Amino acid sequence: MDQRTSARKSLTHKADAAPALVGVVCGITAALFWALGFVATRHGLKAGFTPVDLLVHRYVWSGVAFLPLVVRAGISDLCGIGWGRGLALMVLGGPVMSLISYSGFLFVPLGHGSVIQPSCATLGGILLAALVLKERISASRVVGAVVIVGGLCVIGAESIGHIGLDGVHGDLIFVLTGTMFAGFGAALRRWRVSALSAASVINVLSLLLLPLYAATGGPGRIAAIGVSENAVQALAQGILAGPAALYLYAVSVTRLGVARAAVFPACVPALTLLVGWLLIGEPPTALQAAGLVTVLCGFWLAQRQR
Repeated sequence: MDQRTSARKSLTHKADAAPALVGVVCGITAALFWALGFVATRHGLKAGFTPVDLLVHRYVWSGVAFLPLVVRAGISDLCGIGWGRGLALMVLGGPVMSLISYSGFLFVPLGHGSVIQPSCATLGGILLAALVLKERISASRVVGAVVIVGGLCVIGAESIGHIGLDGVHGDLIFVLTGTMFAGFGAALRRWRVSALSAASVINVLSLLLLPLYAATGGPGRIAAIGVSENAVQALAQGILAGPAALYLYAVSVTRLGVARAAVFPACVPALTLLVGWLLIGEPPTALQAAGLVTVLCGFWLAQRQR
């Protein structure tokens, strides 16, 4: 009888671990794709794209691909999500948030946005999980959040001392977008929106911005930059950092919960700085590296269960 009970417990443990493992893998992969998106954004702005141009690459191509799915599922209620909630998700985790984020890189280096935005997403995710979703937050996560704030202060010190008011402006932009994305994760969990539905609806709603972009001469502007640069942005923004990362993150939220999934942006800063250094030759400064190390320590604490 004891052996049967032990076997049942073992099978139950394995069954519980499988969804969690899927959530972890999806979260880490989403972090890698977001890191590539940060680097592609910085490169694209240097190549001559505007934030709006990058926004088009991020959402239009995937929006066209997802349109038949949304029409088939029901355009009147947006796959059962509803227009009100769909528009809210589009603002918090879609083109509105992305456009604000892209603008931040006009003021500060890659190392700032790649650390501050994910850090604030994690802090906001932990806070919203506790206050709105009533998830239990361990003492270790609270300490981790405090350490993350310390790392952000180090990054902010560089803005004040070396970049000036423009640097502070850029950093505050990333604080805002990180907080917005935390709200996106909490909304997914609260409304029980599936990963595929969220990715599909956000990208399809983004097509509503295309006529305005065309009227301002955007297509001619990006065409003048060249086929190869546009192909890079279409892949990095339109596929990897856009719907693929969004879908994977939504899966991690549904499998792990908001508080645990909120720490996956922890991988983004280190990955972004490494990939940015290797691909576009933009190494981090000493203060950026110090802030990154401090933030990573906070992320490690926030990931622990105790």
